[in-house]
Amino acid sequence: QVQLVESGGGLVQAGGSLRLSCAASGRSISLYPMGWFRQAPGKERDLVAAIGPGGELTSYADSVKGRFIISRNNIKNSVSLQMNSLKPEDTAVYYCNGPMVSAIASTPGAYWGQGTQVTVSS
Repeated sequence: QVQLVESGGGLVQAGGSLRLSCAASGRSISLYPMGWFRQAPGKERDLVAAIGPGGELTSYADSVKGRFIISRNNIKNSVSLQMNSLKPEDTAVYYCNGPMVSAIASTPGAYWGQGTQVTVSS
C-alpha cells in the first residue's frame, strides 16, 4: 500500500503562486508515474499533470500548460506541483495520485491523498 499526503494549499490572489507537495510512504514510488488531479465543486476530478518515473516525461492539461510544473524527488519519495500565474478557475481540491499506468494517460492509479484546497481570489 501507498499512503499519500498533500500539503501546500491555501488562499492566493489571481496571478500568485503556490507549491503543492505530496509525500509518499509505505512503498517507494520511484518506479511509477505519478500525477496531480483536481476537482472543483460540481465537476469531475480531472488530471492536471503527470510525471514519469525518472522525471523526464511530463504531461499537462491544456488549461495549465506553461503555468504549472510537476516534479519529483525519488530520494525523498515525493512529488510536487509548482503553480504559477494562478487564475480563479484553478480553484479546486488538488489530489496526489499514483502509481499511474502511464504519465501520458489520464487514468488514475489506485491511491489518493486526502486532498488540499486551493482557492484563487479575483
